[in-house]
Amino acid sequence: NVLLAEVDVPYDKLYEMDDINEEFKQADAAIIVGACDVVNPAANTAEGTPIYGMPVLQAQEAKNVIVCNLDTKPGYSGVDNTLYEMPHVHLILGNAADTVAKLTNELQAQDQVVAQQPTTEAKAKETAKPSPASILKSAKKVIIVPGYGMAVAQAQSQVKHLMDTLEANGTEVKFAIHPVAGRMPGHMNVLLAEVDVPYDKLYEMDDINEEFKQADAAIIVGACDVVNPAANTAEGTPIYGMPVLQAQEAKNVIVCNLDTKPGYSGVDNTLYEMPHVHLILGNAADTVAKLTNELR
Repeated sequence: NVLLAEVDVPYDKLYEMDDINEEFKQADAAIIVGACDVVNPAANTAEGTPIYGMPVLQAQEAKNVIVCNLDTKPGYSGVDNTLYEMPHVHLILGNAADTVAKLTNELQAQDQVVAQQPTTEAKAKETAKPSPASILKSAKKVIIVPGYGMAVAQAQSQVKHLMDTLEANGTEVKFAIHPVAGRMPGHMNVLLAEVDVPYDKLYEMDDINEEFKQADAAIIVGACDVVNPAANTAEGTPIYGMPVLQAQEAKNVIVCNLDTKPGYSGVDNTLYEMPHVHLILGNAADTVAKLTNELR
């Protein structure tokens, strides 16, 4: 209340939890700015945790949820926020002062478009952000980057189906294999061979890295450290100087990872905050299957 009063937010716009919770169901969007535990649906289900049974704001009941948080790490309670993995949730990660300002600027830009584009159809063409499925439907070249998360989720069959669907649409598909992806050298090759991905579609890092620039999309499935651009800049970290796959150079990047937590190195992945990156969080077997179904 004090912080909002400092910037002249009217007091009559502030509602206590018990007075507002029922209204989330009627809201087109809930915008979360730097809140975690107090909007964590796990409070209703995660028995034995510090927040179990704690009353929380039912933000997840809004039609859409926009999260302007620094990252997806747990709050003070240490309990993972299950809100972040829900399909109607949009993550805008980073410093809230920056991300909220960017969101506001995009709204103002949209207002200008409305003034300049009198028809609804023209406005939609100007302002709509393409979905991952629409990007892939029009893609001529796609590079898939598998990682340890694919192995954990046992998602290789779903990845093969995605490859088949893309190729049926006329898309060229290649796989970029990092030498340390997985738990042992060749781990990704073995998993993909199990589901009959042709060996000639698998490319080592040095042979594929230059091709990301020509790719319409890179699809990351359970990989983190091996595609983390911070390896080029984060001095003093375990991955600094490590050669990585340059997935960020693709026109679009679709990330099918469980969450946005750091990989084994413990270094936050700066890829997730880039504007051309689309996050599809959750178990890769489920998210890749859903993406494939949307292409059919």
